[in-house]
Amino acid sequence: MDANATTPLLPEVFEAMRPFYLEHYGNASSIHQQGQQARAAVDRAREAVARLLHCRPAEVVFTSGGTESDNLALFGVLAAGDHLITTSIEHHAVLHAAESLAKRGVEVTFLPVTAQGLVEPAALIATLRPNTRLVSIMYANNETGVIQPIDALAGIAHAQGALFHTDAVQAAGKLPLDIGAHGLLKDVDLLTLSGHKLHAPKGVGALFVRRNVQLSPIFHGGSHERQRRPGTENVPGIVGLGKAAEMAGEWLKGVGPARLAALRDRLEEGILAQIAQTGINGAGAPRVANTTNIYFDHVEAEALLIALDLKGLSVSGGSACQSGATEPSHVLTAMGLTAARARATLRFSLSKLTTEAEVEEALRLIPTAVARLRELSPAQSNESAALTI
Repeated sequence: MDANATTPLLPEVFEAMRPFYLEHYGNASSIHQQGQQARAAVDRAREAVARLLHCRPAEVVFTSGGTESDNLALFGVLAAGDHLITTSIEHHAVLHAAESLAKRGVEVTFLPVTAQGLVEPAALIATLRPNTRLVSIMYANNETGVIQPIDALAGIAHAQGALFHTDAVQAAGKLPLDIGAHGLLKDVDLLTLSGHKLHAPKGVGALFVRRNVQLSPIFHGGSHERQRRPGTENVPGIVGLGKAAEMAGEWLKGVGPARLAALRDRLEEGILAQIAQTGINGAGAPRVANTTNIYFDHVEAEALLIALDLKGLSVSGGSACQSGATEPSHVLTAMGLTAARARATLRFSLSKLTTEAEVEEALRLIPTAVARLRELSPAQSNESAALTI
């Protein structure tokens, strides 16, 4: 239940990739038959990703993953003297890129969020400047699953002449991504995808670049990807991303999203019904169907994560370990959670492969683990003693 960290490779994706490791291993830039076979496979994958996004194939740039795509979007557009607006809850691929750009003379504004984790359009309007070149706001948050009103936010940016980028790594394969002329995301100029978040392999991603956007490469070498991303194409990975995009598009048209949301809701309801002093971070806000972020007061998330892992349940903590010191999640603290509650939070993220039986097994394991850890918690013991007195 940690699909937001990564998803398993689907068998159909692996089978699509396999020939390009063993038989059709040519360089897609070579002009002989092996190269032509590789080039045709890359072109087919580009078309599949373009269909998922409702864009032109030429607007899809293949990269090594979400981090590179985010960096290319920011560094490829901004220069000293420009103004960048982003948020306090972005993935570190955007946050750290923004911090690096600030050292290079780019003015950076970090927007706050509400207690539900939402960016308010008024906050964006208030920070726009004549030199605002780019607004970068993620579509679905990787920790809480909260969905931002990208259509409204991108429209505001465009009205002021700014470009708009969205990190859609956690939205791809879970939400429709229509950046066509009449789509919900019609004002998005740059959009980030990562293969391994939608059952493609690790090490491949894409950046949508609308055709009127001038993008400077951040790497230097050959003329690959229309001179926007040099380097020999990762043909098997690109083929895998194309197949996964094709399968994601079909899944989104069916009952898959509703079924996944029902499993997520069952997990939430079961936890909240069985365990006191718990709650959902981002409750009431629109969220992707697979993600829930739950706090367990009087429990250290790291200890709970380890206890559940020993029982075979893989989840993610609401805090990250940096330089040996555990710091509360920047996303949760931006939403106003105390450090203690942020450190008591776990993220559960399901995939299209999650079963009802797995959810029920999780609901059997979690209450027992929480109860045991609360028995060992000094804070809980002190509170209980106070109530007794």
